Amino acid sequence: MEPLIFKIRLLILAWVHFRSRSGPISLVKQFSNKDIKKATDGFRRIMYNSSKRVAYRAKFQNGHAAIVKEVRAFEYQDDTAFYREVQLLGRLHHRHIAALNGFSCGPKRFLVFENMEKGSLKEHLSDPLMTPLNWRIRLQIAVGIAAALEYLHFFCDPPMYHVSVSSSTIMLDENFTAKLCDVSLLCSVENNNPLPKSKCSKECRDDICKHTIFQLGLLILELVTGQSSEEGGVDLVQWVQDSRFRRRSIHQMIDPDLGDSYDFKELKGLLAVAKMCVQSIHMPTIKTPQILWYLQKKLGRTQVVC
Repeated sequence: MEPLIFKIRLLILAWVHFRSRSGPISLVKQFSNKDIKKATDGFRRIMYNSSKRVAYRAKFQNGHAAIVKEVRAFEYQDDTAFYREVQLLGRLHHRHIAALNGFSCGPKRFLVFENMEKGSLKEHLSDPLMTPLNWRIRLQIAVGIAAALEYLHFFCDPPMYHVSVSSSTIMLDENFTAKLCDVSLLCSVENNNPLPKSKCSKECRDDICKHTIFQLGLLILELVTGQSSEEGGVDLVQWVQDSRFRRRSIHQMIDPDLGDSYDFKELKGLLAVAKMCVQSIHMPTIKTPQILWYLQKKLGRTQVVC
């Protein structure tokens, strides 16, 4: 019965994708590099730094706050590829993906995204001065990010995007709604191509999909344990793979900030999905809609607001 339900879900997704593939492009504003430098206090207001991007908090002259990311993937290419990236990112419309509001070309290239009042998920999980996230919010984050990945893989044209799923690249708005903030074209990032005339190979798509699902598993483990999956998550992976989800074992690993304020049945369900995700490297048939469906089923949620 479950495979049949999953196939029906995929057919519905394919139909919606066909109907929405030529969606509107959001209006984005062009800024100068000088504007960006001033808004980020001389590039000193760093939020996070990775090999591909560095993100800053920004406040422009009109008082508008935003998140600014320097884009390094197109460093050795002309502006055409970057403009195409901006065009495609401007088409993304999802409750759990940060909206693109602007960009900047010049010696450096930047993307300007909507402001996230509550900062990064990492801050809330690791900073003792931040208000701890309760169990409901953590569940909503897991389901919301899974829904965003389903959207990126099945609703977009081109349908595959590179996305970094980690507590550092997930931001929270004033209502603690989680939003992915590190999304780009799959082929432009992985193959350093300005804009592929044809879609990436199936092998390439499958490898990236498996890696993304694995990252989602690490994120779920971090939501449960409060331990960073970015700094040696191997122990967490080993634990969830070996675990039989007994109460005592789980109690030893759960984030102390949660105390006893969680539903044990939901917790076991969440860990079962995390285990499936980290094993996805060896299970190529698992796709993001299936992961989202399992999350909703295990948590007793039949509907996600997107």
